Amino acid sequence: MQHVIIVIHLMLVLALIGAVLLQRSEGGGLGIGSGGGSGFMSSRGTANVLTRATAILAGLFFATSLILSILAGFNRKPTSIIQGTQSGPVVPGAPAPLGDGGGLLKQLQGAPATPPAPPSGPQVPQSK
Repeated sequence: MQHVIIVIHLMLVLALIGAVLLQRSEGGGLGIGSGGGSGFMSSRGTANVLTRATAILAGLFFATSLILSILAGFNRKPTSIIQGTQSGPVVPGAPAPLGDGGGLLKQLQGAPATPPAPPSGPQVPQSK
């Protein structure tokens, strides 16, 4: 279903680009496009048809965009970062997840009073 709407959406995009590019320029952008009335798309009736077609294509483009965004939200499950569980491996020395220990305050109350042991391996000299 979603693939069909995406294909229709892309066809609407191409048709909308073509309809906009076929319209006659009304502004005087860079002095081009305001030449004589000898162009094949210069009649007033054609301008009305292109304007109406552009409006219809823009409405359909908007509708397909809304449908695609609604379809994308159907498979999404609500998640919470507060009550999430730790999905990765547990790193030694890392604090426990907040949901298991009853909160940060309880974790801090149960913290050891002695400082942790210094890490083993080469150390950077410290100036005194």
